[in-house]
Amino acid sequence: MASEHLPLLRRANRLLGANLVEHNLVKLEDLETANERLLEIVAADQPRQSTLLGILAYEMKVLREEDVLQFCIDEERLGLADIRDYDITDEVKRALDPDVCWATWSVPFDREEDFHFVATAYYLSPAVRTFWEKRLEGRILWYGTTLEVIADFLERLETERAATAPKPVT
Repeated sequence: MASEHLPLLRRANRLLGANLVEHNLVKLEDLETANERLLEIVAADQPRQSTLLGILAYEMKVLREEDVLQFCIDEERLGLADIRDYDITDEVKRALDPDVCWATWSVPFDREEDFHFVATAYYLSPAVRTFWEKRLEGRILWYGTTLEVIADFLERLETERAATAPKPVT
């Protein structure tokens, strides 16, 4: 991940963690342990693993990702989206910056007039919502999704881009 996106990644995770504690989805002690682990992963430059939510849910097993999504549905009135098989236009794909998407665990996947559709696993992070609201300059319809959906989509996008990139002349 480009170093210019590290502050965004840190802020997104920090504010997500604060909201998880505030909404009694995790304990403060668990958050502190997960934050330490996140620093190690970020230092190793592993974008797919650079997620506080993933550490809490899948390494430490102190939180279920489904519980976070259910909270977003019940309390934030969010819908859900699985973008892995969604037909995303080439225009939207070209505009995507995978590093920003990894840093925020979010993907803008469609646009209708002045509405943007964004799938995110990090809706509970105000830093993520604020970032995309400024970046997209329009109304956003937010959808909750899982870390796996975001990661699968971004990895496929990166593979597609690598396959269509001009080959160096040797």
